[in-house]
Amino acid sequence: MNAIAKITDADQLRGLLVGQRVAFLRDGAPSLAQRRADLSKFRNMMIGHRREIEDAINADFGHRSRHETAIMEVGGVAEGTKYLISNLRKFMAPIRRHVALHMRPGNARIEYQPLGVVGVMSPWNYPVNLALMPVITAIAAGNRVMLKPSEFTPATNSLLARMLGGIFSEDQFAMVTGDSDVGAAFSALPFDHLVFTGSTAVGRSVMKAASDNLVPVTLELGGKSPTIIAKGHSLDRAAASIAFGKLLSAGQTCIAPDYVLVHENDIDSFVGSYDRKVASFYTDGPTSEHYTSIFNERHHSRLQSLIDDARAKGAQIIEVGNRPGDASRRPNTMAPTVVLGVTDDMRIAHEEIFGPILPIFTYRDVEEAIAYVNARPRPLALYYFGADDENRRKVLSRTMSGNVTINGTIMHIAQDDLPFGGVGPSGMGAYHGVEGFRTFSHAKGIYEQGRWNLANLLHAPFKQPIDTILNMMLR
Repeated sequence: MNAIAKITDADQLRGLLVGQRVAFLRDGAPSLAQRRADLSKFRNMMIGHRREIEDAINADFGHRSRHETAIMEVGGVAEGTKYLISNLRKFMAPIRRHVALHMRPGNARIEYQPLGVVGVMSPWNYPVNLALMPVITAIAAGNRVMLKPSEFTPATNSLLARMLGGIFSEDQFAMVTGDSDVGAAFSALPFDHLVFTGSTAVGRSVMKAASDNLVPVTLELGGKSPTIIAKGHSLDRAAASIAFGKLLSAGQTCIAPDYVLVHENDIDSFVGSYDRKVASFYTDGPTSEHYTSIFNERHHSRLQSLIDDARAKGAQIIEVGNRPGDASRRPNTMAPTVVLGVTDDMRIAHEEIFGPILPIFTYRDVEEAIAYVNARPRPLALYYFGADDENRRKVLSRTMSGNVTINGTIMHIAQDDLPFGGVGPSGMGAYHGVEGFRTFSHAKGIYEQGRWNLANLLHAPFKQPIDTILNMMLR
């Protein structure tokens, strides 16, 4: 088996697509048993290669916490696969639909049919999870898949090709590698569905390329995910959850809390709580084995430029946790940082941070916090810390985001039965859960008419019964 292809031109890409489409049309939709067998092989592969996955991602990052990789990459994909195995029979089952009285006897149902060949384009920040969850969900729905991962994770890509090539033939799963030119050619292929995870800017280009072939797209993008802490809520508990979500993979997570809105009376206490929680999480400071480095020098420089811009325009920059100055001892490492006094002319107020920098804003009442969130593009995630009261209900009903976690951060993505996706500038469409299965399926409506049926009275020449039927329909 050979699941990886070194692509040098668009013709080779089209050849892979044609090969998969021919195989799909030849073999038809795979059975429940076949899909479960593929998913089981895949899950066993993930668990069996845990250490190698940790090593590969660590090599691509320079330093990536092994526990973070085990939790978010290996564990996340393994658990998601187990969920699909357990629920696949239910997902594949036809669903009966209502038949109007004047169309009886007859029955209506929906049958879910695989689309054919699904393309997946994945980013560098979670090079296993964000590549393989859409892949395995598309396979669960009965499709063939082509994957184009980020060119910036060569060690992980090489491992994925070797692992997946051992369980899938190229006409079921193929992985192509290459630079941005290959990515552009990939996004222009006439897939039956295309999934892209990455930046909003690149997502626009991908959608434009896909539109030439009327390919439906699922875009998982990002944005500035807000966190609102209700007045009077435990700042220690909120700070612990925010430190976890913000510093997971050093903030290089699309659903990381981007900024915090805290009541104006609580800001000093919150900064103190956040400092203490960061120190307790990373006792050895930013050189801790549990603290991840910034992916590369270019990204580190971009983050530093955000801090420099904010400082030059009057913001207060506070490095938190133990021995933040030690960050300079490890390449591309940035200490956890708090930014106060952010103004609208600062880049950090508008650009997605994607790093361990936490701007903190104040509000006087919940209406002001809601207005601040709503004045900005709709985010991929929103976090709220507070009791189940009128203020919480206002935040949930009057803000729009991809998903929400209440009194925590990040963990909505670990709920396999919830869809994952953005809204507006943070994306479109969703996968995970039954929504993922349906994203990669065609919901075919089928109506089966009985031998004797009132609909026969709708044929010309029209006689008296038609008036009775029309009166019943239009009353």
